[in-house]
Amino acid sequence: MVRQGSAKPLFAGSIPAQASKNYLLVNTGMKSEEILKKYLNYYISKGHKQIPNVSLVPEGDSTLLFVNSGMFPLVPYLSGEPHPLGKRLVNVQRSLRFEDIEDVGNTNRHTIAFHMLGNWSLGDYFKKEQLLWIYEFLIEGLKLDPNKLFATVFAGDEYAPKDEESAEIIKEVMKKYGIDASEGVRIFPCGRKDNWWQRGESIGELGGPDSEIFYYVGEGSYEGKSPSENQDEFLEIGNSVFMQYRKIDGGWEPLSQRNVDFGGGLERLALVTQGRKDIFETDNFWPLIDRIQKISGRDYHESSEVKRSMRILADHMRASVMLAMDGVLPGNKDQGYILRRIIRRMIKIGRNIGVEKNIPSMLIDETVSILSWLYPSLKDKETGIINIFSTEEEKFFKVLSLGIKESEKIISKLNDKDFNDPDKLADLSFNLFQSLGYPPDIFLEDMKNKGKYIDSRGFNKAVDSKFKKHQELSRSGSEMKFKGGLMDQSERTVKYHTATHILQRGLINILGNHICQLGSNITNERLRYDFPNPAKLTDQQIKELENYFNDIVIRKIPVNFIIMPKRKAQEIGAMYLKNESYPDEVKVYYIGDSIEKAVSKEFCGGPHVQNTSELGGIEIYKQEKIGDGKMRIYARFK
Repeated sequence: MVRQGSAKPLFAGSIPAQASKNYLLVNTGMKSEEILKKYLNYYISKGHKQIPNVSLVPEGDSTLLFVNSGMFPLVPYLSGEPHPLGKRLVNVQRSLRFEDIEDVGNTNRHTIAFHMLGNWSLGDYFKKEQLLWIYEFLIEGLKLDPNKLFATVFAGDEYAPKDEESAEIIKEVMKKYGIDASEGVRIFPCGRKDNWWQRGESIGELGGPDSEIFYYVGEGSYEGKSPSENQDEFLEIGNSVFMQYRKIDGGWEPLSQRNVDFGGGLERLALVTQGRKDIFETDNFWPLIDRIQKISGRDYHESSEVKRSMRILADHMRASVMLAMDGVLPGNKDQGYILRRIIRRMIKIGRNIGVEKNIPSMLIDETVSILSWLYPSLKDKETGIINIFSTEEEKFFKVLSLGIKESEKIISKLNDKDFNDPDKLADLSFNLFQSLGYPPDIFLEDMKNKGKYIDSRGFNKAVDSKFKKHQELSRSGSEMKFKGGLMDQSERTVKYHTATHILQRGLINILGNHICQLGSNITNERLRYDFPNPAKLTDQQIKELENYFNDIVIRKIPVNFIIMPKRKAQEIGAMYLKNESYPDEVKVYYIGDSIEKAVSKEFCGGPHVQNTSELGGIEIYKQEKIGDGKMRIYARFK
């Protein structure tokens, strides 16, 4: 079953009433809620249908830790599969890009968690409509100053020509507002690195030129300045990707279905609409910054270091709460490891501004207030999230306790020569961090507390170098993992997807109708399925489940899908996630000759095998308890 989002998405015209506090904001202008409502309504008026805001955790996809853009759920449809809602789509999608974590706090714009506004044309309209509409929305809908809007387009290379068409369209659009959008004045051609998008390097991947939209946020005159050469003074607020090519051996060929994929950051649009220079002074972050000021007794503007600390805390709180909302728990691998690292980083950062403990817990209610207009059900989860964060903080203090003892042992063995060797100290600190999670900055404090002179700058530089090498290794591993594309649709993974549907039906038959999907994960080697149950499966129940599955394989049952009204799908008993929101038209996969007599039928985006005979026998090789009344099983083909 494809997860459609763990919190109810916002639909235009039905935004929940704002129940949060009246914030004391320093900004003026349109609030983020109004920006989003205007955006959705504008594109709905152009014939677009809204699709859900799905979970940050990619369901059934082991190639990516987090949903990192609005286009993630649409990969199959950009490749030609028909979407149940048609060819024009719009949404807002929560996203997380952990690779940007080191930039957070150092600039006025970087965040790891954000919301992406998106609109798509799946083989329908193309450059003319897209560029006309997005500029019209920004200028007339959000009242942005057209004089401060700048664009970049693809300059062309040996694989694809210069995007003259987009440049000419933008010129005509801007002429409507009395703006001279000549090349080199308002429009700037850039190379493949800046203005070409592609999903991956493999043969068959989609790609094409893009046109980025920048807004001038600098001081003084913007005449004669280009976004690429004055990056601090310009803010990218949107990007229209024109997917019109497919990668072939040695180059690119034109696509028969030309797509549009637009993405624009809601938080960045709030920055420019509200007339701010700093994203952390918008309604998305300032209430948190203000709370941090009160807790710490410090002022956001008192120094660059205090400002950096408060930015990190505000950004990481939003990211942590959204991850917890989507069911992620702190742990030692995958999404859980990232959440643990973010929470522990907040605890460390809190020490920089004099808050020794409980900083995540003290900021949760304000974070929930900021986000609850978009995720009303988040309020019901607030107590649970507080407990999760408090438990993690207790664990981290135990790490600190163990680390202090180990740190003292290491320091006691060092001589004066060692204390003057930043590289050696960095090695020791990095190893301590790798083994116990003990932070290098605290190790540095420990050494200074012994009355030793330490070259802090040299130590920090050496530690940064080691962490960067470690990150590069991790990133290269992630890139290798990512090369297959955003969604792993290998033959074996598709088989495991179908197997998950069959196992869910088998569990219901054996254990009862309380069985439903709490989470799942599919790799090329196995499937994982989480479900509510008071106890683990007995040996007899495991045997029954395996026999049920293998019988379905032997019976050679066809697997089909149908696109139908959501209400009718519910009436005929198709399974779906109860707390999710679905479009009015849904895709239902069923295993059987007819949907009425199907073995299994579920709301699902696919893909699946065509017949159960394509599957092999299966074994349940592992199970575990993952919480009160929550179980997890692992299965693989024999």
